[in-house]
Amino acid sequence: MEKLPKIAMPLIIGAVILFIIISKSLVTIGPGEGGVLFQPLGDGINTERTYGEGFHIVAPWNDMIVQKVRQQSISDNMNVLSVNGLDITVSGTIWFEPEYKNLGKLIQTKGEDYIRELLSPAINAAAKSVVGRYTPEQLYSSKRDIIELEILEQVRIELDGQYVNVKRVLVENVKLPNTIKDAIERKLRQEQESLEYEFRLESARKEAEKVIIEAEGKAESNRILSASLTDKILQDKGVDATLKLAESQNSKVIVIGSGDSGLPIILGNQ
Repeated sequence: MEKLPKIAMPLIIGAVILFIIISKSLVTIGPGEGGVLFQPLGDGINTERTYGEGFHIVAPWNDMIVQKVRQQSISDNMNVLSVNGLDITVSGTIWFEPEYKNLGKLIQTKGEDYIRELLSPAINAAAKSVVGRYTPEQLYSSKRDIIELEILEQVRIELDGQYVNVKRVLVENVKLPNTIKDAIERKLRQEQESLEYEFRLESARKEAEKVIIEAEGKAESNRILSASLTDKILQDKGVDATLKLAESQNSKVIVIGSGDSGLPIILGNQ
């Protein structure tokens, strides 16, 4: 087999070097990502430009730092103290995204691992600050939505000017010691039973008032009716009733006379 020409080896080496340079110069930034150029021979991180999705060609001596710029979430378990010093574990999730235009400044000041260096400490600080204002009972029951909003507001204060936008905070679970949890649940059950009992008492009271009002109305109606009935009116009504009875098929004998009230006396059978 003939030996390769002397020029072939340098060509092969050159082709390999060229391939390495091209492969290093071509950078792909995926969906939902952004890139920041690091220039070791220049000023370091280029904070003036954030590279978007797609292919980019960079000098082989520079590096493209690629980070997610879409909305992301992290979950964490935080040990905090309540207002009365009780140790509580709060499980939460936070949604955030870095500022796209300031991605270079974020990486320059906080590093590529900014989530651990910046975001997690801010969340823990905010959670401790907010949870420390409440009792275990408030944390366990009715104050959950308010606590989430307060933690969100506090996190935003902690991250003000840090090139990260926090979208939402969700408190998923508040873990209390079993003795405290059981005591709170008993108290909540008792309060529910008390509210139910008060409701029944109120319903009974309203029903009693209704009966009293109806009785008073009936009594007033009878009083007005009694006051309007004179002896003459009663006698006239008695005569009318007698005439109707006389016309009835069941009446067989009518004796006209005067009873104690001056009305006719009716005798009949069947």
